[in-house]
This record gives sequence, structure tokens and C-alpha cells, in this order.
Amino acid sequence: MSFLAVGLAALLSAGLTLFSGFGLGTLLLPAFAFFFPLDLAVAATAVVHLANNLFKLALVGRHAHGSTVIRFGLPAAVAAIAGAWLLERTGELEPIHRYSGLGRTLAVTPIGLALGALMVGFAILEAVPRFSKWTVAPRWLPLGGALSGFFGGFSGHQGALRSMFLLKLGFDRRQFVATGVVCAVLVDGARLAIYSESFLARHLQALREGNGLALLAVAIAGAFVGSFVGSRLVEKVTLRAVQWVVAALLIAIGVGLASGAID
Repeated sequence: MSFLAVGLAALLSAGLTLFSGFGLGTLLLPAFAFFFPLDLAVAATAVVHLANNLFKLALVGRHAHGSTVIRFGLPAAVAAIAGAWLLERTGELEPIHRYSGLGRTLAVTPIGLALGALMVGFAILEAVPRFSKWTVAPRWLPLGGALSGFFGGFSGHQGALRSMFLLKLGFDRRQFVATGVVCAVLVDGARLAIYSESFLARHLQALREGNGLALLAVAIAGAFVGSFVGSRLVEKVTLRAVQWVVAALLIAIGVGLASGAID
């Protein structure tokens, strides 16, 4: 039953990216958080995100704007290492509060509080049109790369900030997508290098003993199927009703993570 639940959650998350306007990582993280420890959920999301972006890279990577990749993507990769390192340290901290609720003892952990708050914040950032239209002058590209990379390394949320800094560069759609994909691959590669040396290694034995590796494989396969089917059904559009429903669910899950109701 857990395999079915994981596969469907990943499939629906990936499929919804085509209709809601939210990024794959934004939707996959809460899905994985129901089945894996939070730090491992971030790492699992990164694996799927990197594989998806490598596929895009093969298709459109040649259209990327080289100087922008250097000015934005390289600072993003360096900052992603810092974000991933901070996630590792945050995951090792003890709970800051315990309380009774929902018929059990709940714990507010630093990692749950941080990831939950970021999930709520980025759900609002990506759902509200006023925020999604924000752009930043090109001179701030290195700073934008550092911010996008840091949050990408810490929580996987990088797309909204990346778009905010790249939208004002005057790229056509193909060049915009290609440049974003190259930068995303740099961030994913950098953060996975840290993840693999920290909590992926820490959870490896437990994953082997509890069918966790198989669950992760099913989740990755489900995400690819969801993306493939969604891309065949409709061109990428943003449906406001779907977007608000998804945003509300993300906010609810983020509150659950922050409060310890979801662990």
C-alpha cells in the first residue's frame, strides 16, 4: 500500500506542475515529506529534480546565455553548498518544543519549523500574481544567484527567486528556459554532493532495511510518469483555481511541518 501511495503522490505532484504553475520541487517536497524524514525528503526531491533538469538540458541547454550562467549560476552553486550544509546541521538539532495533540506527543523541530515556514512563504510567493511579477535589475544577478542557490540547497525552493532575477534580461522563452535549466543543474549537483555525504549516507541502512530505496525508486518513476502524461495532455498553463487550491494545500502542509503535526 505504501508503494501505491508514494507513486500516486509523486505522479500527481509532477502532473500538477503543468496546471498550477508551481515548480516540480515545490510540489514534490511535501509529497515526499509524508513518507521520508524531512532531510531525506529534500534529498529525494533533489534527485528527481536533477534527473528532470538533465533531460531538459539535453534538449535546450545549447540555447543558454553563457555570461548569465557565469554571473548567476556559479554563485548559485556555491551558495547551494552552504544551504545544504545548513540543512544538515539543522537536521541534527534537538526538538525545541514538545506537546500533546492529535492523540500523540508532537515535537516542533528546527528543521520542521524552518522547512514549514519556507514552504508557506514560497507558496504565497508563487501563487500571488503581484509577487510572481516582481523583477530585479540585471546588476544584482550574482546576489540573486546566491539567494536562489542558498534556498535551493536548504529547502529546494529555487525556481521563484531564479525567475525573479532572470525575467528582466530580455531573453526569448527558449533562452530563458535554457539558462534557468543550466543554473538549476548546477545547484542540484552542488547540493546533492553535500546531501550524499551527510543524511543520505546516514539514512542508507534504514532505507535498505525498510524498503526505502524501493519507495524512492517508485516515487521517482511516478514523478516522471506524471510529468510525461501532463505534458501530453496540455501545454503548460496556469489555472488560477488549481493554483489557489494547491497553494492552500502547501500552506496547510507547511503549517503541519512547522507545528510537528507532520513528522
